[in-house]
Amino acid sequence: MDLFLQGLMQPKLGANGTAVTEFILLGLVETPSLRPLVFVLFFFAYLVTVGGNLSLLAAVLLEPKLHTPMYFFLGNLSALDVGCITVTIPSMLSRLLSHKRAIPYGACLTQIFFFHLLVGVDCFLLTAMAYDRFLAICRPLTYSTRMSQVVQRILVAMSWVCAFSNALTHTVAISTLHFCGPNVINHFYCDLPQLFQLSCSSIQINELLLFAVGFFMAGTPMALIVTSYAHVAAAVLRIRSVEGRKKAFSTCGSHLTTVAVFYGSGVFNYMRLGSGKLSDKDKAVGIFNTVINPMLNPIIYSLRNPDVQGALWRVLTGRRYLA
Repeated sequence: MDLFLQGLMQPKLGANGTAVTEFILLGLVETPSLRPLVFVLFFFAYLVTVGGNLSLLAAVLLEPKLHTPMYFFLGNLSALDVGCITVTIPSMLSRLLSHKRAIPYGACLTQIFFFHLLVGVDCFLLTAMAYDRFLAICRPLTYSTRMSQVVQRILVAMSWVCAFSNALTHTVAISTLHFCGPNVINHFYCDLPQLFQLSCSSIQINELLLFAVGFFMAGTPMALIVTSYAHVAAAVLRIRSVEGRKKAFSTCGSHLTTVAVFYGSGVFNYMRLGSGKLSDKDKAVGIFNTVINPMLNPIIYSLRNPDVQGALWRVLTGRRYLA
């Protein structure tokens, strides 16, 4: 396996016998005077995101009230958010400090692999959370058996296996492309659309692969999520009590908000590859994918949830948990 990965990280010779050994990431701003401000903002955002998600994860682990399937998935989602922002932002901050914008070919492909691995697991975890809400509201009598701890672990394990296959497929596919120059990427991290623009060889197969695998990784989960919530909405509307309807919708609102932000930015980023030259809008979408979405998740899930708010407060204040 190590030899296989090392082979992927070796740049391929282009038609003229030369190969790009590193890429130049332009970053978010090209004006030197603005770089210190960008560093401070993103360093602060990184600390807030990591701190918020680790606090939420600690709350889920320590608070007995949160030992339910929904929060089991949420804890996994928080860990993934920490990983997702760590794959991209620290390397960007180090380049701002060192004033060096180059990233080696192998490091670029490694970043692509881990970014797509973690984002892929996100896709399937959000689907598992929608399925959990469907069972809890539409099949309450069989909920405990259909969403047992074994089922939860199987769903998480399957998410990792599918996401690993997706990330490895794209990494292998892009490692077959030739890069002979130019090597300037108008972004702050490596991703597939940006590298497609720099390839000296045909990317038709890579784009078809991205659409095909993207349908499985995003289209299928989205269809399952929509189907689950269509059943949930129908079941909730049959509840006569206004308070009961509010409570049922409140448990789903946070998840739907996360799904909308996650899939909205993802569709914009990957489903318009044939639209010509990539622009600065892609940097804004990249910020949503790597910073805003992970930062918002702890806020979204605690905003209208007294149990999560109480658990987070006990984590921050160091108070003991009552069984």
